[in-house]
Amino acid sequence: MTKPEINVVIKRSITLPVDKSWLEKVALKVLAVEGIGSSTEMGLLITDSKTVQRLNRIYRSEDEPTDVLSFQMAPDTSENYEPSFVNAPDGIKHLGEVVISYPQAMKQAKERGHSVARELALLIIHGTLHLLGYDHELPDDAQMMRNEENQILSLVEAV
Repeated sequence: MTKPEINVVIKRSITLPVDKSWLEKVALKVLAVEGIGSSTEMGLLITDSKTVQRLNRIYRSEDEPTDVLSFQMAPDTSENYEPSFVNAPDGIKHLGEVVISYPQAMKQAKERGHSVARELALLIIHGTLHLLGYDHELPDDAQMMRNEENQILSLVEAV
């Protein structure tokens, strides 16, 4: 069986302490733990704070920097939902895109006293869980998401 496809893009001006394959492995671990099969793909973009702030302003009406944004492609399951696009004929489900601000990841790693690689892993895990429908608006949901993040992070760090 083939694995899900993770399309990693890193802004040219950014030099990471890890390579693309490591970033892909982190996202694949999230999908594996969550039981997501091989007929899926997602995008992962590591970029600058200016780009993330612009996306945050456009799509969330918040004109401020943030660490990670997730753009979920999964259909809404509400009664009145009508899909605005058709599924690809190859049957591959696109989960969406995770966009990470590398400067923000570096800042948070320093503040939290851990490596930039660990912070990137946390942000990839967090963003990917959002693509899969996790949320943290309510306290119980936030706790469930945090528990999942910690479980997956421990698996990533064990490798």
